[in-house]
Amino acid sequence: MAQEDTVPDEGAAKASKFPMILGLALAIAGAGAGFYAAWSGMILGSGEAEHHAGTRPEDEVAPLGDIAFVPVEPMVISVDSRPTARLLRFRAQLEVPSNHAEDVTVLLPRVVDVLNSYLRALEVSDLEDQAALTRLRSQMLRRIQVVTGPGRVNDLLIMEFVLT
Repeated sequence: MAQEDTVPDEGAAKASKFPMILGLALAIAGAGAGFYAAWSGMILGSGEAEHHAGTRPEDEVAPLGDIAFVPVEPMVISVDSRPTARLLRFRAQLEVPSNHAEDVTVLLPRVVDVLNSYLRALEVSDLEDQAALTRLRSQMLRRIQVVTGPGRVNDLLIMEFVLT
């Protein structure tokens, strides 16, 4: 018995990896181009020309406007009715147009009453949530705007919010 040499078939040559490498390179280039187009605003942008000749958007500063800040009296509010009552120290300022500063100052007792009533109705679990301050701030601002009237209070700035 003669020994047979096993010679691989030359017709079944190994497939080339060039198409796979080329496809991968094109996919990476396409992903990079898509990211740049979205990031720079070429697609999904505002549609307005954001860059002016010689200026950057960071360099342009809008005028501040004519505003005033009206301080709200500091409040200490008992939050829990249990034997170990917890206290909330709250201090804020109201951002108002300067021509309405006197009107809002006259209405401060009503503002304090609304804030006091709202904060007393809260539970400790409402205050311990991570997003609580943002939610409470918007609720308080809406109540203040109802009391003072439209256009008199722009914003509520919370200066102190401590639960002890």
